[in-house]
Amino acid sequence: MNFRFSRSRGWICKMIFVSFLLLLPTAVLGECTCEIEEEDRNKSLSLKYKLAAIASILFASAIGVCLPVLSKTIPALSPERNFFFITKAFAAGVILSTGFIHVLPDAFENLTSPCISEHPWGDFPFTGFVAMVSAIGTLMVDSYATAYYRKESNSKAHLAIGDKEGVIPVHTHGSISMETYSGDTELLRHRVISQVLELGIIVHSVIIGIALGASESPKTIKPLIAALTFHQFFEGIGLGGCIAQAKFKSRTVATMAIFFSLTTPVGILIGIGISNIYSETSPTALIVEGIFNSASAGILIYMALVDLLSADFMSPKMQSNGKLQLGANVSLLLGAGCMSLLAKWA
Repeated sequence: MNFRFSRSRGWICKMIFVSFLLLLPTAVLGECTCEIEEEDRNKSLSLKYKLAAIASILFASAIGVCLPVLSKTIPALSPERNFFFITKAFAAGVILSTGFIHVLPDAFENLTSPCISEHPWGDFPFTGFVAMVSAIGTLMVDSYATAYYRKESNSKAHLAIGDKEGVIPVHTHGSISMETYSGDTELLRHRVISQVLELGIIVHSVIIGIALGASESPKTIKPLIAALTFHQFFEGIGLGGCIAQAKFKSRTVATMAIFFSLTTPVGILIGIGISNIYSETSPTALIVEGIFNSASAGILIYMALVDLLSADFMSPKMQSNGKLQLGANVSLLLGAGCMSLLAKWA
């Protein structure tokens, strides 16, 4: 099976992320045109909280993304077990709530802020438009990648049947061959899903990291530590579940896990570095953050509903098991509910 497309997608995602890291800090450095509300500021105490946040979030992210990947050593976390489906449903609820309750409202707030004196888009609902376009773009990538691998699999299956004709009965070998390549197509689809999901998570993880790192208010940072630790842990479980189903090689798994674990801490470090010159009410900062938040929300909502929830809830395994279906539904509601409640503090 040819994995060139999968590898190239991985490099594209990495290049986008690196470019994002390099350009975002410079984009948000602008003169403030809107007064910042007075708040309790304590630079030394807030720095201690930020360092604690880096350690806590890094640990939670690493544990979360690695748990499903360790299914070989922890049988209960195997993708074939019912517990895996229930845990993945909870994580999908967390990701769905992140998109709807956390990221999208932040994007609306950014792009409709009174600090932006002249909105280039006027009264047009630009936030929803960007989220919609990013969701459609994700669908297109998902669809084209799946179609590409399906055609490639079918082509190889027919070639294999032709090569073996006369040695093994055609109908017998054909069914086995088509089954094998159908499995390969599903595996490659999981690989596309895991890479697109990681890209969506990375975008908003860096943004919230920068926001936390740039803040100098202990009252703002302290509750965010617990909220983001919980958030990153269960997002990691959702991503780790997709990586486990994709069956990547150990090196790729390690790269994706490290990449995910470091994004928010790196964002916090960037925020710390630019805290003296960062203006959260700068029009440029608000527009850049708003667009990235909108795009991230569209990706997360699409991935949670289509590739995580729909794929599992409509699978024959869950459709034929009433108890599993009930458990997954309850788990989904709990995940979405818990993450929604955290909106009060995050």
